[in-house]
Amino acid sequence: AGIRVFRDEDELRVGEVIGGNLLRAINNSMLYIPIFSRTYASSKWCLRELACIVDNVLNSEGKKSVLPIFLDVEPEDVKLKTSLYSTALLEHTNKFPDEVKDWRKALEEVDEIKGWNVKKDQSQAAIVKLVIEKVLEKLQIKQKSVTEHLLGLDGQVKDLTKLLDVNNHDVIFNQLSSQFGKCCSFLEDVREISSTKEGIVQLQNKLLNDVAGSLSANEVKDSEQGMKRIGEILNTKKVLLVLDDVDNKEHIKKLTGKFSLHLGSRLIITTRTTTILQVEGFKGEILPYEMLKMDYGVALQLFCRLAFGRDLPLDDYYGLSNEIVSSMGGLPLAIVVIGSLLNRKNKAFWEETLVRLRNIPEEEVLKKLRISYDGLDEYQKQIFLDIACFFFNEKKTDAIYMWASCHCYPERGIDVLTSRCLIKILANDKFWMHDQLIDLGRQIVRQESPSDLGRQSRLWIAKEALEIIRAEEVKHKVQALELFTDGPPIEIRNEDFERLPNLRILDLKWGTFAGNFTSYSNLRWFSWYNLKKYHTNSNFNLDFRAGNLYMDQLVVCKLDWIDFKDDSKAWDLIKRAQKLKVLSISWCSGITTIPDISRCSSLERLTLTCCHELKRIESFFGDLQSLIELKITGCFNLTNLPEEVGALVKLKRLTLSGCMELSELPSSLGNLTSLMELDLSGMHMSNL
Repeated sequence: AGIRVFRDEDELRVGEVIGGNLLRAINNSMLYIPIFSRTYASSKWCLRELACIVDNVLNSEGKKSVLPIFLDVEPEDVKLKTSLYSTALLEHTNKFPDEVKDWRKALEEVDEIKGWNVKKDQSQAAIVKLVIEKVLEKLQIKQKSVTEHLLGLDGQVKDLTKLLDVNNHDVIFNQLSSQFGKCCSFLEDVREISSTKEGIVQLQNKLLNDVAGSLSANEVKDSEQGMKRIGEILNTKKVLLVLDDVDNKEHIKKLTGKFSLHLGSRLIITTRTTTILQVEGFKGEILPYEMLKMDYGVALQLFCRLAFGRDLPLDDYYGLSNEIVSSMGGLPLAIVVIGSLLNRKNKAFWEETLVRLRNIPEEEVLKKLRISYDGLDEYQKQIFLDIACFFFNEKKTDAIYMWASCHCYPERGIDVLTSRCLIKILANDKFWMHDQLIDLGRQIVRQESPSDLGRQSRLWIAKEALEIIRAEEVKHKVQALELFTDGPPIEIRNEDFERLPNLRILDLKWGTFAGNFTSYSNLRWFSWYNLKKYHTNSNFNLDFRAGNLYMDQLVVCKLDWIDFKDDSKAWDLIKRAQKLKVLSISWCSGITTIPDISRCSSLERLTLTCCHELKRIESFFGDLQSLIELKITGCFNLTNLPEEVGALVKLKRLTLSGCMELSELPSSLGNLTSLMELDLSGMHMSNL
């Protein structure tokens, strides 16, 4: 559940004062569960800890709590109204006269808190369950991160909770989730994720995993099966489900199943199109709620926080601030983006921005947002468009390698985009971009050449990308493609590459390479994904059948669900990529070893995930001297890690989780002087 528990042990107690690990644990905890037994007050250490706990709670401004358990004692005993604890305190008075006063106060304070009474001979299973439920509720385990500057939503949150008949969708989810236990699921960006065939199955898997556990999710093979399974579960469980940014009523069906929701369940749908809520056969009451525009006073406060770092305008900017906020029509995203843009800018820049805003109709949000985009330099614009079209859910670290190889100065670019609130970096190091900013980026790309796809820099719609790769003329403008088809797999041949001389990003789903290649590729990023279960006919030949394909400029290579073997020609592609920085191989069940890729001397990050037949790694690994991260997870047949791994002097992170057959580690790991993180979870180590 994501809860870190500290259990006090006698061995930690040294000296006469609380310190070290114990003090840190008490200070850093949000919840305390003291168990008051019959001998509790006889222990000076228990009383010292309790006094420290109570002091923490009283000074936490309501952020910390105590959940007491009275084990074979009564609250009256703890309140010192009987001899049980009173006698024990008297015995401490001679040795610790000053401390006893604090202990007495702490006991009286805790007794005012409602807890659980447990008799010595009583079954504790039910109490344990109650305690766990209370802890989950108190810590509000299922939470969505919300924006730092959250203003003006109290009234709307109150209206929505009243409408939902339970005591901003992220905020509502956070407030209500504790009432539904583990049966909560927040599916964000449904519109975007569902744009591909496997996307809806991905969402179904997440929902099933959230409300029923991973075993249910693993059973899903296609969207129809997922819909049936979801229907069965939602019909029997009280759930809180949020579907964020839905634009197709079919997606609601796929994500709620064919059955009625269980009594007490709540479904929240956010959408820009109210007609999608007219779902045929949906068994439940649908109550519409329109989110209102931001109140002017709150809008000005939000703007000032971004522009000045305070709630009110600077005196010299008071008039300008009011005019700019008025021109944005109470649209929070526009206020955030423009406010961030104007931060630390001079008055002339403000005045110029106001002129541009006045010339844009109030309803044209994207044009207002574009003002911030226009203020970027050319490199930052390229990074913004790449994220909007392809990388809004990719790891920042991987994308940085690609942009650096194109001389786009990504560190500075990402810093500027983040400071202007055009992107966010999530806790998992992935990019996040607001859907309206994604729309803005894609609109900008379309405007490059509205009537000629071959003159657009990026193509992310499968039909359009297929049209371009098969067109016979050379497309110098095209830089990035996402290729996908529901039919026979795509075969990319030499002539296709020759017609795309400036292609630097290729995301290939359901396809392969074939034929003899004579042209050199300019690719920097190559993602290859073949998942047969999403296709009705999976008997196609998806082997890598290309000869002499050189990707000399490639820096990021990701291979998922590729059905290739140890002797596949695909390895030649990797071996020749001497500038490669990131190599990720996932769910490739046909490989038993990793061939010698020591020529990839620039490789810094290598990931091997769920390659279930992988049994050994050869000694060449020691030649990958640039490697800083080696991540091997779920390769449960891997039996050895070569001694040469100890030669990776730059390695900082080593993960070997879920490698159950790997029973011992090479002694040379002691030579990894740069190692900062070692993850051996899920391993059966006999020797470490």
